[in-house]
Amino acid sequence: MADDSVLLRTEGHAGYITLNRPKALNALTHAMVDRIADALDAWEADPAVRTVVIAGAGERGLCAGGDIRAIHDDARALRDGSHATDGDARATGGDARAAGDGARAARDEVQAVRDSARATRDSARATRDDARAAREGTRATRADDRPGIGSASAAFWRAEYRLNARIARYPKPYVALMDGIVMGGGIGISAHGGVRIVTERSRLAMPETGIGFVPDVGGTYLLALAPGGLGTHLALTATAVGAADALLCGLADHHVPAARLPEFAAALARGTVHDVLPGFVAPPPEGELAAHREWIGACYAAPTVEEILDRLRACGHPAAKEAAEAILAKSPTALKVTLAALRRAPALGPLERVLEQEYRVSCAALATPDLVEGIRAQVVDKDRNPRWTPATLADVSAEDVERFFAPLGDRELTLAPGDGPLQEVPW
Repeated sequence: MADDSVLLRTEGHAGYITLNRPKALNALTHAMVDRIADALDAWEADPAVRTVVIAGAGERGLCAGGDIRAIHDDARALRDGSHATDGDARATGGDARAAGDGARAARDEVQAVRDSARATRDSARATRDDARAAREGTRATRADDRPGIGSASAAFWRAEYRLNARIARYPKPYVALMDGIVMGGGIGISAHGGVRIVTERSRLAMPETGIGFVPDVGGTYLLALAPGGLGTHLALTATAVGAADALLCGLADHHVPAARLPEFAAALARGTVHDVLPGFVAPPPEGELAAHREWIGACYAAPTVEEILDRLRACGHPAAKEAAEAILAKSPTALKVTLAALRRAPALGPLERVLEQEYRVSCAALATPDLVEGIRAQVVDKDRNPRWTPATLADVSAEDVERFFAPLGDRELTLAPGDGPLQEVPW
């Protein structure tokens, strides 16, 4: 049976990608990521295709992220196989190294089982990827395509983050129709494009801290670029924003009314983005963040999560109090690692280096109790009552945070340095 989770077509001078899992809010799978990547390769080489357009099927949104149920099952399998207690995972010094060695051994065992099951598929993928690597220099060496850290989730992230980098430097206009819900992995396949369209129905978010995870898919790169602490606010609170606030934060470029999106997309088959877009852009509905810039900038400039919370509580503004309450509901470990990732991102330079850092962090998170517990509480059991380990910010040490950024040796994600400009040209 053919996989119809991603629909591809060309019309006139445009190539159209439609994520086609509307019942799952178009959540991304590994197969979908590969299909998008293959389409981009083919259309780059096709002179008839001048513009790429990505959209989501259904009325609810472009993409709600990755398939976190699959990540939950993967992470739980790793933890069940590790025979390590949560205390072992938080140990320092020699105990921490021993716990890490045990977890790595368990992960390697899981890798062996899964690699055997995937051997045929991966062989075909390797052949395809070798051909792709010979054609373009923006991909990493194909030897890195083996699953990192012994898990299907890590293999998915490797492919997904490569796609994020590919989109950011794609040589043709990449138009993302960010209508409805756009979260997590949905941000990764849209917000790195050069023409990012939001509508009055758009709700953009990086909600990872609420499931014990950390913003990825280049999210820490994008949020670190947001002005005046806005990115830190979005990352720590997991707040979803509408069109005007997405524009303010630099996550989108233009607002087009939702009712006009089909006409806009169709027009791109006949004309260039530069010629077509002005006829569809309209002012967005009023946002919320602009009125709060002063206290957001002052509070989120603090160097630690604890000090950010102190400033939010002392601010006196009702919205600041709400932000503090939202932060306190999130995973303490994820909060501290997220802030560290955001603060380190600017010094890393190009998007590719930030994605490599995010891969380290994601793989480390896979072995923590909070990722399993967060997804359980929000998605599996839906009791909305996660029991974080450790339970307080005070119990998360600097050493605990630093372990998320530890090198992975021969399992690092290595992305080729970007050899073209980011998609910032207003076609």
